[in-house]
Parts: sequence; C-alpha cells; structure tokens
Amino acid sequence: MADLTGDPLIGLLRERGMIDDMQLEEVSAEHERTGRPLYQILVDYGLVDKETLLQIMAEHLATEVVHVTEDDLTPEVLEAIPASVARMYRCIPVAVFGNTVQVALANPLNPELIDELAYTLGKEVQVVVADPDFVEEIIGKKYAEQSGAVADLLKEAGLDQLDEEDEGSQVELTALDLSDVADSAPIVKFVNLVLQQAIQDRASDIHFEPFEDCFRIRYRVDGALYEMAPPPKQLAVPVISRIKVMADLDIAERRLPQDGRISVNLGGKLVDLRVSTLPTQFGESVVLRVLDRSALMLDLSALGFPKNIQEYVEQAIEQPNGIFVVTGPTGCGKTTTLYSCLRRLNRIESKILTVEDPVEFDIEGIMQVPVHEAVGMTFANALRAFLRQDPDIIMLGEMRDLETSQVAIQASLTGHLVLSTLHTNDAPGTVTRLIDMGVEPFLISSTLLAVLAQR
Repeated sequence: MADLTGDPLIGLLRERGMIDDMQLEEVSAEHERTGRPLYQILVDYGLVDKETLLQIMAEHLATEVVHVTEDDLTPEVLEAIPASVARMYRCIPVAVFGNTVQVALANPLNPELIDELAYTLGKEVQVVVADPDFVEEIIGKKYAEQSGAVADLLKEAGLDQLDEEDEGSQVELTALDLSDVADSAPIVKFVNLVLQQAIQDRASDIHFEPFEDCFRIRYRVDGALYEMAPPPKQLAVPVISRIKVMADLDIAERRLPQDGRISVNLGGKLVDLRVSTLPTQFGESVVLRVLDRSALMLDLSALGFPKNIQEYVEQAIEQPNGIFVVTGPTGCGKTTTLYSCLRRLNRIESKILTVEDPVEFDIEGIMQVPVHEAVGMTFANALRAFLRQDPDIIMLGEMRDLETSQVAIQASLTGHLVLSTLHTNDAPGTVTRLIDMGVEPFLISSTLLAVLAQR
C-alpha cells in the first residue's frame, strides 16, 4: 500500500487532528487503487470540505485563497505564463503586478516546483491557493487553445472533413497512401513542433498513444508524465506514419513491433531519438526516447552530485578493477552518468569497450558494440569476446540476467573495470537483486566497488 505519511497535505491534516490512522489507511488504499488526487478523496470521504482544505494550505504557505472565474483571466494575464510552462507545472496566472505574477498551482505544496517555476519564468512568483479542479479546467481550456494550430494543420492536411464517429471515414483514412500523408507539409510541421516542444520542456520520452476515442501525446519530464493538449483522433495514423518514415521503418507493417532511430536538428540542437512502435487494439503506440547529444559533453562535475558523492564516484571509477553500478528508474539519467564517467576515463593509455542495447551515442576513441540478439550477439557473448580484445575498461549497458552478471564478475576478477546499470529501487537493493539472480554473495563482496542510485 502507498505510504502517504510523508505527503505534505496529509501531514497538515494530522497536525490538526483531522485524520486518524484508520482513515489514512482507507485514503491510501483508495489513492493506490484509483490514482485520484488526495484532495478529491479527502473531500469525497467527508474528512474535510474543500474550502477548509484550501484554507489550511493557504495558512501553511502564508498566502491567501483566491476565488477567480474564467472571465477574470484576461488574455493579458494568461500571456504571463507560456502554454508549455502552464501544462508542465500545472499552474495558471491569476494576476500580474509589474514583474510579479500571482500563480495558482494544482499542487501548491511542492516548494521545489515553485522555485523552478520562478526560474523558468524569470519573474517573481507569488503563490496563491485556488481550487485545483478550477486550475486543471483552465489549463485544459485556455492553454489547449494556445498549444498550436492543430485545427489549421488538420485542415491543411485535408483531414478536417473526417467524422470521428463515422466508421467509413476511419476506414478511408487507414486506406490512404501512408507515405504521401506522412510527407505532407502540415503533418511534417506538426510532428516537428511536437518534437521541438518536448525537447524545450526537457522531456526524456515522448509517447504517442491512440485510443478508441482520442489520440494522446504525453511527455515524461523528471520521471513524471505530462499530457499536451490532445490533437484530433484523425491525426493518429498520419503522425505515427510520419515518425516511422523519419525512423526508416516499414510504414506498411502495423502488426509487429519495430525499433528505429531518428537524428534531427531542432533549433540548432542535434538530437537523437530512439523509436519503438507497438501494435495495440486501436493502432500503433509509439514511444520516442530523447537522447540529447549535449549530454556527451557533461563532465561529472556538471551532473549536480553533492561534493562527497562526486568524490566517491571519481575514486571508484579510477580503480583498476571491480564493478561500478548505477541504478534507478527508466529515464533517470543512468546512461548520462555512465557516459560522463567514460568521458573522464577516455585517455590514450586506456582501451574502452562498451556493449549497449542500442548504442545511444557515438563516442570518439571508444569501441562500441550494439546488442543483436537475433544473430546471437547478446550482452554475455559480447562480454566474452571483449575479454579477448585486451580492454582496460568495459561498459555493460545492463546486467539483465545471471549469465551476464557472471561474465561481468569474471571480467572484474581478471583485472578489468566494469561499469554497468541495474534496475533496482535503491542502492542496497543492488546486492539483493544480484543474489536473486543467482550470483554468489562472496563474488559480490569481492568485486562490487560502488553503487550509485539516482532518480
């Protein structure tokens, strides 16, 4: 069950004796089951009314509760926050006074969010408390309209006459020449705008998801998914076809998963995108992993590690042998950290080999090998071949199974430094995970140099 004891809102209610352990357990169970916002559950369960809840948050933030209407939000006020920022931070401007913007957030109890918002806007931010439902409603209405000329693009593409409820129209759309549709100027422009917005918002992944009644586009930023204003459902096939053309995939194959790669220049910035398609009930789902080449230029000192952790990492990767592991969830920057380590170690006197699935960036001076399981080039087989290539340092994309882990340990025992990643929740979980794979504990203790967990 989700642990909500550390949630700021729950903490405020417990301080005031407004929720007991049994009620908290019920709220936690409902939150875990439905994923609904906590304030909605608290109000629906009758534990507190919405007005009291807003007042408690305002008192905690030393601010006030504002009751604004849609008419109060003039175009001049709404322009104070760009649409992309409003959608990312789930906030709306309430008033503007010179260089100060009064802002209401869907989650006002996140101080880091407030600081980051002020930095992004380049203005002084004064937080006020408003009904979160109203904030979300305004974001959906006002900032969806500013999110781009989706209707104009649809009209230019000749798809504006298609009726979403008309099955015949949908059949006609899927029967179009996909290549011609994908190369049409409006679709090309729309896809480029989506990619550019995602890069600007520092997204690590871009999701294109077709459903029965809608076509959803979401970005993952700092581990959380944010939805952009949904484009019309009729754009699903042309947009996904355009991405497949850019990735040089088989545009006619819509029954099997495909993987590809796109290199684009957006705003003078060269970005690689790893493409994965997955057939679903209502069309192909496409996920793009954003691989920012500027990450290659990052030194360890630029990653924002605390000084003591940075020194420990630098000390670990300078060892002549052993295993250094980076753990964390998808999109947390494990690869960026490892590449920064390799950049530090990439010297003329060291031979470095990497095996990756796939090779995300090309690094000068380092031999990089892509995994190709269809022909037998697995992580384990590549590692065995590496040991005959006289390497000093080996980077292993991921320790996935016992065989791979055993070869990595063998490499470290024979005088090689091995850098790798592992999917665990925290640093101590790495040892548990390796034992669970079947690695002998005495081998772990004799080879594991350090584990870095990040999110």
